[in-house]
Amino acid sequence: MDIASINNSIKEIQSNYTNIFKSTEPTASENRNATFEQMFQSALSMIQETNQYTKQAQEAEMAYAMGEMTSTHDLQVAQQKANISLQYTVAVRNAVLDAYKEIMQLQF
Repeated sequence: MDIASINNSIKEIQSNYTNIFKSTEPTASENRNATFEQMFQSALSMIQETNQYTKQAQEAEMAYAMGEMTSTHDLQVAQQKANISLQYTVAVRNAVLDAYKEIMQLQF
């Protein structure tokens, strides 16, 4: 893998995560329950994708340790994908928790 493919992978991950939340904005015709369900499913898929990248990084580490893979570059790419994905997932989680806390502090 070269640097261009790494950058493309990072951009793809970022665009996937930003598209998830852009596409879940409620419109007048959508039901609130359907909107929540869609956002919840998007969050679940983001977590599953992060989990998949983490598993791939662990498999690459094991393959490198056992001598099946000799490219440290591919190992670093797998680790970096997992790291960026996890950082983005945690950032989204923190933003959701902050929004929840803000809503809970509202007084009517």
